[in-house]
Amino acid sequence: MTAFLDWLNETGAFLGHDYSSLWRWSVNDLAEFWTALSRYFEITSSGEGPALLAGASVEGARWFPEVRLNYVDRILRHPADRVAVVAWTEDGSPRQLTYGDLRAQAGAFANSLRERGVTTGDRVVAILPNSIEAVIALLAVSSIGAVWSTCAPEFGLQGICDRFVQIRPKVLIAAQAYQYRGRTFDLMDKVSALEERIESLLTTVIVQTEVGTALREPARGRPERVEWGQMLAGDRSLEPTGVPFDHPLWILYSSGTTGPPKPLVHGHGGIVLEHLKAVHLHCDVSSEDRFFWYTSTGWMMWNFLMGGLLVGSTIACYDGHPAWPDADSLWRAASDLGLTFFGTSAPYIENCRRNGLVPKEHFDLSAIRSVGSTGAPLSPEGFEWATSAIGDDVLVGSISGGTDVCTGFLGPCPLLPVYAGELQCRMLGAAVESYDESGHPITDRVGELVLTRPLPSMPIALYGDEGAARLHETYFAKYDGVWTHGDWVRITSRGGAVVLGRSDATLNRDGVRMGTAEFYRVVESMPDVTDCLVVDTSGASGRGQLVLVVAMAELEPDAGAAGPDGLVVRIKEAIRERVSPRHVPDVVLVVPALPHTLNGKRLEVPFKRILAGEEPGRVISRSAVDDPHALDRLVDLLRAQGLAGGDPVHDA
Repeated sequence: MTAFLDWLNETGAFLGHDYSSLWRWSVNDLAEFWTALSRYFEITSSGEGPALLAGASVEGARWFPEVRLNYVDRILRHPADRVAVVAWTEDGSPRQLTYGDLRAQAGAFANSLRERGVTTGDRVVAILPNSIEAVIALLAVSSIGAVWSTCAPEFGLQGICDRFVQIRPKVLIAAQAYQYRGRTFDLMDKVSALEERIESLLTTVIVQTEVGTALREPARGRPERVEWGQMLAGDRSLEPTGVPFDHPLWILYSSGTTGPPKPLVHGHGGIVLEHLKAVHLHCDVSSEDRFFWYTSTGWMMWNFLMGGLLVGSTIACYDGHPAWPDADSLWRAASDLGLTFFGTSAPYIENCRRNGLVPKEHFDLSAIRSVGSTGAPLSPEGFEWATSAIGDDVLVGSISGGTDVCTGFLGPCPLLPVYAGELQCRMLGAAVESYDESGHPITDRVGELVLTRPLPSMPIALYGDEGAARLHETYFAKYDGVWTHGDWVRITSRGGAVVLGRSDATLNRDGVRMGTAEFYRVVESMPDVTDCLVVDTSGASGRGQLVLVVAMAELEPDAGAAGPDGLVVRIKEAIRERVSPRHVPDVVLVVPALPHTLNGKRLEVPFKRILAGEEPGRVISRSAVDDPHALDRLVDLLRAQGLAGGDPVHDA
């Protein structure tokens, strides 16, 4: 960030040396900022032209309309002998690939795809673990100008179909099997079913593993099946196809908990610029770093991790359970591999803290300079644990953004102090504001998180959304010309931010509104509580019930909905004292486990709708959650308590 500031001053693009004035310039003069950024990173392209068409609003903004480039262009710049990817699985055996090998194998795969008729704009989908093969395939597909989309192997068949069928892919790439928590899960039955359901498929590429069933021909002889090794046997030259700045790069998906997953299309240029900015400037990752984020290929953080390749770092890819075979698994790997940036989720940090882990006492973590956290608000205690249990001088960078933009717009800045529980800054180019109910920006008060200016990585479309009606309804319907993200946020007077949960899951008790993050912090601090979900059924008809569901891993089978003796009383006392008397829950239920979205998010909105009287089977699909049995158990419990009705949850 300092080097970027110095360069701006030297070129005269911007004069100043403090972050707050740099941020103001970056959002007030978008065209100048993003043009300067593209020059700083020496974006390889053909054509110059304006950065942003004159008069473009947040909705429908067009960036660099005369520029042609390719996401893969930057990969060609890095020295061939530098390690590009290091990947490992639960057995702990790492594999690695240099940039030279990565280019050669991606080139071979791309040329094999071309031989099978894949061309610019075609969709290629994958069911792959977080592996070297996934990285190779992404770059190969992108280099052609085809469109990449992926699901993690643990997704259910219906969940994968809900995503892939609607985008009509030409090629499916799938692992033969994968491992999780020491168990092997064969994927070939799932692959065969997908070949039946996705009528557009012409080719299936199978990544063979040492375990799994024998390969066999697909039913009816279609589509063609090819082994991974065959795809790497030909011409290895990698020649990226130049595409327009907003040409589709990949398709990500909304959670799909309350309807079909929305296919979010992101463009080549917007992702390149945004990830260079976020990874290199805000996360301070360079070619000298080993950049890790614990993620699966079904979460946007996998795509964000790939941004490490743009800056020439070594990206570290782990496939497996984060605490297998023991709770220290990832910290042991961090020490062995010399990771310098350790990215994970807020729940993982909170679990480490609650379990009393102090990894620096057992492993050499001196290489770690930064810890990244996302997926949920990180509590002040989580910040404090990271700096005491990992390293006194690590930068704890909490990031908030979303799949919608495939980045964060609130996050770290290495030039600023870190305050526990607070995201350091609004990131460059991200015009984030907190709006009150009248649509006016506010400071030091909780409001709706909005973006008042366009961001290059905003989706260029929802696939199949003719006329962009769904895109408008999803993000732009609440405030005219403003992106509404759906979170509660408090922008602090010192320029940081505190995210307080989903705005459509607000706890509104007698007119006092509160985000769920503070509530969860109190409940999850209690011994034996592993997870929780709170929903307020208040609405236009008046004050409703505040329903809290608590998960306890060691719940006795005969404990019933009330849980162990005294637990409910202790929870209510803690909420009364540490949150407010108004927010003491009316109902507390205890279960062994709670379901989440496939990306690990809480199901606040679907359960609010269920508690409001909607039929569970119409609100949420079992294929959209990580633990369908926990979902069934919870819905049955709510119905038994008279809190929900209708039909059981089922897959459409």
